[in-house]
Amino acid sequence: MNNSLLTHIKKAKKENKQLLAILLDPDKLVFNQVAEKIEKINKHKVDFILVGGSLLFTNILDTLILEIKKNTSIPVILFPGNAMQISDNADGILFLSLLSGRNPEFLIGNQVVAAPLLKQTDLEVISTSYLLIESGRETTASYISNSKPIPRHKPEIAMATALAGEMMGHQLVYLDGGSGAQKVVPPEIIQQINQNVQSPIVVGGGIRTTKQLLTAYKAGATMVVIGTAFENNELLLENL
Repeated sequence: MNNSLLTHIKKAKKENKQLLAILLDPDKLVFNQVAEKIEKINKHKVDFILVGGSLLFTNILDTLILEIKKNTSIPVILFPGNAMQISDNADGILFLSLLSGRNPEFLIGNQVVAAPLLKQTDLEVISTSYLLIESGRETTASYISNSKPIPRHKPEIAMATALAGEMMGHQLVYLDGGSGAQKVVPPEIIQQINQNVQSPIVVGGGIRTTKQLLTAYKAGATMVVIGTAFENNELLLENL
């Protein structure tokens, strides 16, 4: 396994460059429209395509990733909701540990199940502190994981959690409002983590406007992830 994806992300942080990722949820995609969607993504400066979701009702992960890679050279990274969302057709995987919750299955249980499978692949495994941040309503991620998100008015808790993850050896911090988030991750949380943690910060969930996207970057995010917003408003990326 190499570390080219992580090296690219770390280099961007060091050089204060802004990375962008598009999140594709297999359950929300119509397969025969994938090529058209990727064609739209190719028109913009997108650094990574994330694939995954909290649930997976369809068994097309391998086929979907092959279809994506057939239509783009953008690296594909798995964003798994559980240990079953693994495909050797991708380039890498965010090896998530849900540090914001106290459910052992999402802290270490799913990781133990997935580790032997990942060992047999050529996927670049990127250990990631995954923090759900309160976003105005319960999201699929918080419901499925049976865990509470970090209160949005408690940036010190988010910072301490991210710092603990880094001390345990995690290579990224992923701050997520969750799918369908009403509110974005507060810039105060991003700022406080950025001031205390050396790892690159990834921010996603609820970002619907260019202003929100730029605010996340300004607060210290190295990479911003958008999903539904891109599908609903392609012009979101026009001025980046």
